[in-house]
Amino acid sequence: MSALSNLHDHDALNALDGAHHWHPFTDTKALGEGGGVRVITRADGVELWDAKGQTYIDGMSGLWCVNVGYGRKELADAAYSQMLELPYYNTFFKTATPPAIHLAARISDLLPERFNRVFFVNSGSEANDTIARLVRHYWALEGEPDRRIIIGRENGYHGSTLAASSMGGMSPMHDQAGLLDGFEHIMQPYWFGEGRDMDPAAFGKKAARALDEKITELGAENVAAFIGEPVQGAGGVIIPPETYWPEINRICKKHGILLIADEVICGFGRTGTWFGFEQFGIEPDLIPMAKGITSGYLPLGAVAVSDRVAKPVFDKGGEFVHGFTYSGHPAAAAVALANLDIIERENLVARVADDIGPYFAERLATLGDHPIVGEVRSIGLLGAIELVADRKTLERFDKKLGAGSVCRDHCMDLGLVMRACGETMVLAPPFIVSRGQVDEIVKLAGSALDRTAADLDG
Repeated sequence: MSALSNLHDHDALNALDGAHHWHPFTDTKALGEGGGVRVITRADGVELWDAKGQTYIDGMSGLWCVNVGYGRKELADAAYSQMLELPYYNTFFKTATPPAIHLAARISDLLPERFNRVFFVNSGSEANDTIARLVRHYWALEGEPDRRIIIGRENGYHGSTLAASSMGGMSPMHDQAGLLDGFEHIMQPYWFGEGRDMDPAAFGKKAARALDEKITELGAENVAAFIGEPVQGAGGVIIPPETYWPEINRICKKHGILLIADEVICGFGRTGTWFGFEQFGIEPDLIPMAKGITSGYLPLGAVAVSDRVAKPVFDKGGEFVHGFTYSGHPAAAAVALANLDIIERENLVARVADDIGPYFAERLATLGDHPIVGEVRSIGLLGAIELVADRKTLERFDKKLGAGSVCRDHCMDLGLVMRACGETMVLAPPFIVSRGQVDEIVKLAGSALDRTAADLDG
């Protein structure tokens, strides 16, 4: 009860947090030694406030998800109304609820005609866990039960459950929890980090052909699917060369394997099209999605399934022995429907493509001349700034210096939420960000870079 009487008391909240709250992806010992957490208490538009009264521009849309911005009463009202009418019911045992039904149809309408089935989950991690189950079930039904291997990419991120982290290529996760059998990884299409000695187009084809080599090594008869984000998000906003995805399409077709386009970050307008696969000409069979589906207002994820995969499962698969208590939660689905209404009514996807996205790219590019910046890149409202110790050689800082973390902390102190992915600083502001706020983001990022350079000099 004491916590309720100190809802915005920073010191009291910090003490309670340190005593009881176990944070994800956090060195808890270092957190305590560093003075604890920033307690975020409210938000509006693209701004956040903490318990000490400091204001921040949220340059990360929460975790790549608050696409329509904070404080949308329409979304709160959708949840409230649905909770009064039907706060919960499951979708097991031949039952459904109107919001889940309508949302499945709405998502199908946004996708190519071959996508007519949607399976609901609660997160991107659960979406990819579902896919791991589904693709193996599919191949067994097709008479090829040995096709069980799913190939992902080094530094790819597909979630934090054991199956989803095995799909991904984040080595710290594998080192800590192990890697499930049946998952393999190939090189990422990271030109700045791994291909600067090559023309980008040639490098794109090289990175894609690593998939062909891996399939040949494993035997196509053993490979179920390839998974990749159109643009790698947590890997550092890695935008592949234009030659990459067409070659991936060709290789998947050549070997008959399924192609999974992970749209958890890119989906619902982030790159300037409704889905990232449209931007790159990817031809997926399965599409995991989450985050922007509700703009983060309630937890919800989904898997869109093409007719190729759905038909044999529906026709001869029997029971798909998989699902979650909250699959298709009616309040979350109602919020998702209202969120899609906002995106469509305010033409936010077109705004990202034609207005604020190009302006964001133009302004962010001005940081490319900074002494510790090796490259700036962006697409839609996704941006990355590569930190380097030497602009001429593009040599990185000593990892022990933690350049990305230093820069991130300076950003926060200055009032900007910008994330560090190793030594790549990344941004993904809400779709409603104004030009003036983009200017402020770039100004604050520049100041953080100045402070970082001063800290790491020599």
